[in-house]
Amino acid sequence: MRDYFFAHRTWIELRDLLNQSKPCALILPAGSTEAHGPHLPLSTDVIIAEEMAFRAARALESRGEVALTLPPLAYSVTDFSEGFAGSVSIRAETATALARDILLSLIQQKPGQGFKRIAIANAHLEPAHIATLRAACEAVKAETGVEIAFPDVTRRRWAKMLTEEFQSGACHAGQYEGSLVLSARPELVREEIRLALEPKLISLSQAIRAGARSFIEIGGDQAYFGNPAAATAEEGNRVFDILAGMVVIALSEI
Repeated sequence: MRDYFFAHRTWIELRDLLNQSKPCALILPAGSTEAHGPHLPLSTDVIIAEEMAFRAARALESRGEVALTLPPLAYSVTDFSEGFAGSVSIRAETATALARDILLSLIQQKPGQGFKRIAIANAHLEPAHIATLRAACEAVKAETGVEIAFPDVTRRRWAKMLTEEFQSGACHAGQYEGSLVLSARPELVREEIRLALEPKLISLSQAIRAGARSFIEIGGDQAYFGNPAAATAEEGNRVFDILAGMVVIALSEI
């Protein structure tokens, strides 16, 4: 399998990529470390974001472009999963500064740098987290003039491409995310537990608009929403190709 991972390259190889006539696209996976039910790992969002980025890089290469995936953002705002062991949350201003500094470091014209085509592949859907990514992108554009491609799947344009469960808002560690992890890292899914879970068809998006502030407050006492037992690797594989396509489209529009 082709290795698209940025950090597996040497500095000389990256220097040569920068010096070639064809620009190199970089994709930054963004996720979180938080509870995803009793059946999915804390790294669920990172797993999804990395596979999304990998498939986008592969798709770009098939079009004759050069693309690499950056090491992922694994920590962000996870206030909704407060009360669940293992969930790690950082302040919004910290998350914004981290994303901004990474992007600026790659973009700024200085010896050894100067990347200009960068996209974010995001899989963590908490509104405050998405706001930090948007703020980072806006800050980078204001400081450098470089626009970051960020297909925000919570926006209607992109959301309508995804599954019925995703669009319902009941999609935290349910059929949607469960299918994606089954496709990318099936060995990390606790199958016996997953298949025994009852559907919890509560829309997170509606609850958030109504003012809810945590999974527990919404009724997610096990940190999942949707229908985990209905997840399949086949659905996950189809959805990953859609998610990767979003990154390709977003990059083509900047």
